[in-house]
Amino acid sequence: MRVGSHEEYEISYATWLPRHFLTRGLGPLTMVCRMHIGLLSDTHIPEVAQALPPQIVQAFRGVDLILHAGDIYVPSVLDDLERIAPVVAASGDDDYYSTLADKRVESRHILKFEGQTVWLIHENPYYYLLASRQAMNTPRQIEHDRPDIVVFGHEHRVTVQHHSGVLFVNPGSPTFLHYRRGLGTVGILDIDSGEAQVRILQL
Repeated sequence: MRVGSHEEYEISYATWLPRHFLTRGLGPLTMVCRMHIGLLSDTHIPEVAQALPPQIVQAFRGVDLILHAGDIYVPSVLDDLERIAPVVAASGDDDYYSTLADKRVESRHILKFEGQTVWLIHENPYYYLLASRQAMNTPRQIEHDRPDIVVFGHEHRVTVQHHSGVLFVNPGSPTFLHYRRGLGTVGILDIDSGEAQVRILQL
């Protein structure tokens, strides 16, 4: 993963998203409506479970988008989630081959929802943020890429924490929370009028 790199969403790239998700020119993907977003990470399928827990369908009912923060293992997990809502995902440290080749998967996604900049990554969000800022040359670049919210995974535990003006969210794992097999957690991120709220749901 190249420090400071990120996926820049062009209009043509976003055509697989629903029509009400619009981009305004080139640059990070910009959503222009109230967003109700499902969050999950570290599904580790089929290593720790044969399939996603069916409880996820109810937990994510009505979401506009699903963010998977990595360690997906097999692309069919994203296909199953996409039956609920459009999906984008970060590549995890244990993701390989066909998963990394999937168009929905990048090392980092930068998305804008109602004036909120969201990063979706897998691990070490504090160090990644610091390294990315050090790799930028001008204050304008730093302000352009600065996240308001970082969604991440890797740790298999829930985190909802504000630090230096950034909201860090780890939704845990629906299948391997605290590295224990069984029902775990997912998250819901609501962004409306520039305000963000996070809920963690026990499946």
